[in-house]
Amino acid sequence: MAFSGFPEEALEFYEGLEADNSKAYWTDHKHAYDECVAGPMKELLAEVASFGESKMFRPYRDVRFSKDKTPYKTRQYAVVNVGGQGLYVGIDAHGLHLGGGMFHTTTEQVKNLREAIAGDRGATLDTLLRGLRKKGYEVGGDQLKRVPKPWDNEHPRADLLRHKSLISWVDHAPAEWLHTPKAKAEVVRAWKALTPLNAWLAANAG
Repeated sequence: MAFSGFPEEALEFYEGLEADNSKAYWTDHKHAYDECVAGPMKELLAEVASFGESKMFRPYRDVRFSKDKTPYKTRQYAVVNVGGQGLYVGIDAHGLHLGGGMFHTTTEQVKNLREAIAGDRGATLDTLLRGLRKKGYEVGGDQLKRVPKPWDNEHPRADLLRHKSLISWVDHAPAEWLHTPKAKAEVVRAWKALTPLNAWLAANAG
């Protein structure tokens, strides 16, 4: 079937799950998850397959090593792997969430990332990130508290040098368009905007 948006019931399902994250709630409302969350997400991913191979994550939390023993995730999300970088889409009670960048890094990737940021190539990244911020995107990722050596706070891109991962995202509060095919257009628009960041990361961090 063609993607027609995420129904209002999808948000209502997650509102309920946030209030009662229990097996009883899940069992009683699993039809809403299947029909209004998982179904539309699969349809959406099929229609944006040109961006790359996608992975839709399971709704169950791994609680083995967590103090939080609630069994279910309160957001359904999926990622597209693009040359080692990611494109992200998530739906929950608070709306639609779209992102991109390098979510998880190896030691070698962090080393490459910082060397690129510190050199001339970092100016291009700085321009990309300023452009995303002007469009309403946020920029973040895991960071050190201090600028790592051999650099210091005097470097013009000191804040970026503290990054161990680098992502950009935009959150959309619930709106009528979310329940229509326009939601796909918003995903495509965001992922196209984030593609230059992913390309820079792929070329410079590996």
